[in-house]
Amino acid sequence: MSGAALSLENDPGPVVASTPIGTVPVAITINGEQHRLSLEPWVTLLDLLRERLHLTGSKKGCDHGQCGACTVLIDGRRMNSCLKLAVTLDGSEITTIEGLGQPGNLHPLQAAFIEHDAFQCGYCTPGQICSAEGLIREGHARTRDEVREQMSGNLCRCGAYTNIADAILEILETEERA
Repeated sequence: MSGAALSLENDPGPVVASTPIGTVPVAITINGEQHRLSLEPWVTLLDLLRERLHLTGSKKGCDHGQCGACTVLIDGRRMNSCLKLAVTLDGSEITTIEGLGQPGNLHPLQAAFIEHDAFQCGYCTPGQICSAEGLIREGHARTRDEVREQMSGNLCRCGAYTNIADAILEILETEERA
């Protein structure tokens, strides 16, 4: 062997990191459950939910923020999860369709969507319901036209818009009476 011999005298040994190299530690509460994760900076919230946490209710429609199929609630506000990098959500509270209601204990919006036949194929329904929950919390929509305008970021290829608006208006009217 030519050249200088390798010396291990100054070798500090293996580097032990609390997070894998190239990842960022993130603490996120999803549907009431705390998650401490090490994520690559490019992972979207949608990919985290679907591919790593196996919460597949939020759908990947366009992956460009144009269809609303991936809508979830982030700290109570509706957001397209395909547009949000998960590492930017450290300390946030995320609610997906799985966190709104369960079989046998449906969220009022889920029950209203069923009652009003507000879905056909169902692909957009989780995003529609999460967006509707955000719309109701925001308190800006009271009329059919306002609901339609506020829900315009959520597309339905089947065209169930009238029934979706009916379901949301039922919940709005119920809350006004309460």
